[in-house]
Formats: sequence, structure tokens, C-alpha cells
Amino acid sequence: MTSETSRYADFESLREQALALRREGLSLRQIRDRLQVYNNDMLHRLVKGEPPPDWTKRPNAKDDLRDRARELRAQGMTYDQIQLELGCSKSSISLWVRDLPKPERKRTPEEASEIARRGWEVTLRRREEERQRTKQAAASEIGTMTARELFLVGVGLYWAEGTKDKPYARRERVAFVNSDSGLVKVFVAWLDLLGVERDRRTYHVMIHESADVPAAEQYWADLVGAELASFGKTTLKRHNPRTARRNVGGEYRGCLVIHIRRSADLYRRIEGAWCGIVGAASAAVRENRT
Repeated sequence: MTSETSRYADFESLREQALALRREGLSLRQIRDRLQVYNNDMLHRLVKGEPPPDWTKRPNAKDDLRDRARELRAQGMTYDQIQLELGCSKSSISLWVRDLPKPERKRTPEEASEIARRGWEVTLRRREEERQRTKQAAASEIGTMTARELFLVGVGLYWAEGTKDKPYARRERVAFVNSDSGLVKVFVAWLDLLGVERDRRTYHVMIHESADVPAAEQYWADLVGAELASFGKTTLKRHNPRTARRNVGGEYRGCLVIHIRRSADLYRRIEGAWCGIVGAASAAVRENRT
């Protein structure tokens, strides 16, 4: 068998696998990870001719909305009334119906203002529904994570949000601070993956003095599964009355700081892993370009 024939056979075998996965309902990203094909051109060639599963398609009702908007305009509705009916923006309606005659206005300014307000509420609700659908589709595409994937995510997360050593200030210690509960949960899971013992972890809260400090301390303790006794003294931020704060209310819980004792070796491993990720990412970009 010639090398050309061998390459063709390998491609056809890979294509059969890719098509089978596509028919099972996998996305391109999932097929890429399953078959370890990271060249986008090759990936699209492998699944050419096989339509994507419905769950990967973004809902697109623009054509139906356009037709319905034209029907309503022909019935004499204004932009505000069409917006209230369909939930789309008036700028889109204007593009869709601008060639149709304008209806005669038969309402008071107060009535027009009320219709406009209700129409805007419908638009905002529709946008929020679209936003949530997009988020849910993206979340479902993640599925389960391997230990390696969690390790890589944790390294990137720490390098973005954790303290780092500087040539002019050698501080090879691991400390992470964030106000996002999701990031904190991922970081704690990452520490568990690395086998960092619980008794090496210390915590303290940073929060504005006007907040409910005890409630915030308890919230973070519950989130990381630690006793309040393992928390250090809370750092209180004084509020400048001339500054308008938006991080207020019951959902405001400040930031949690996580320190790891005896962490010089762990810090060096993190920095080394990050350098490896940077090099691997650069190599992957070069590979996809060939």
C-alpha cells in the first residue's frame, strides 16, 4: 500500500468515526476532543455533509418575526404596538416595514408612552430569555470534566486571580482572592485535586464595614466547608460617602482570601505548569495554521 493510499484510508476511517459521533448528537467541540483532531479545517472535512444536531443550533426566528411585523404594520399598527406584540426592537421593526405606509395616529401622548413602556418590558424579557437559552446550551456542552481538565482550568484560574512572585519581591506563596462564589468553588476543588490538606488552608474575608459581616463570614465558611475558627480577622473597608457603591444588599458578601501554608513548592509547580500551558497553546495555534 502506498503512503498516499494509507493516508486516504486513515482519513476515511476517521471520517466514519466522526460521522457516527455526529449522528449520536455530539457537537464539533465534543467530536474534536473525542477524536483529538484539533485542526479546524480537517474537523469540518470529517463531518462534511452531516447536519449538526438541533441542540447546537441557535434559535433564529428573525424571518418569522419579519413577516409577522409586516402583517401587523399592514393592519395599521405603530412601531410601539408591534414591539409590544412581538418583543423585538423598534430598530429592527423599522428596517422590516419602512417601505409600508405609516398608520394614522389615534392615541394621546400618555397612551403612546404607556405602550412604549410595555413594549420595552417585553423586549427586555425576550432578551433575557435568549440570554438564558444561550447560557444553558453552553453549560450543557461542557458535560463532565476530567482530572486533567480541572488541573488546567485551576492553573489558569490561579494565574489570573492569585498572587504571583516578582523579581523585585520574592513571595513564593499561594494566595487566592475573589468575590465570585463559582471561582472560589472551582479553586477549592482544584486544591482538593492537588491533595492540598485542609489544615494548610487559612481564610479571611475582605468586606465593606456597612455590610452584614457575620452573615458574609458564615456564607464563605459554608461554601468552602470550613469552620469559622479557621478564619482570620476580617478586613473591613471603610466606605467613602462621596462614592456611589453598587455592591450592596443581601447578595453582597465581600471577597474571600485563601492562603496556603508552606506553599513555596506548590507555587513553583503552578508557575511551571502555566509556562507549559503558554507553550502548548502557541504550538496548537501553529498546528491549526498548517
